Amino acid sequence: MTIQETFESLVDEALKDLPEQFLNKLENVDLVVEAWPSQQTLTSLGMRAGGLLFGLYQGVPKTKRTGSTLLPDKITIFAGPILLVCKNPMEVKKKVAQVVRHEIAHHFGLGERSIRKTGH
Repeated sequence: MTIQETFESLVDEALKDLPEQFLNKLENVDLVVEAWPSQQTLTSLGMRAGGLLFGLYQGVPKTKRTGSTLLPDKITIFAGPILLVCKNPMEVKKKVAQVVRHEIAHHFGLGERSIRKTGH
């Protein structure tokens, strides 16, 4: 199994572990795995070169949507930074689950401060 396939499997597992009330309301979202964020992505977020970005939510949170049809939101999980900070496979699994929950919280309209208060 490749690193890409392993991470995709971990993302799928993290989704299955979400509480049903969130999973049922998770719609119009693509979850993808990429190796590393681009420098352009880091710069657009105000991060410096070499900054560690584990995940990224791109889209319109459910709390700000209107009745019009939108392109799917995108949640990207970055494998490289996660592998860099985790010491073993169990830590990788926990970190992927944490990042998936964090980015999904953005989909539901929570900001960074609110998410950090919940421990994600």
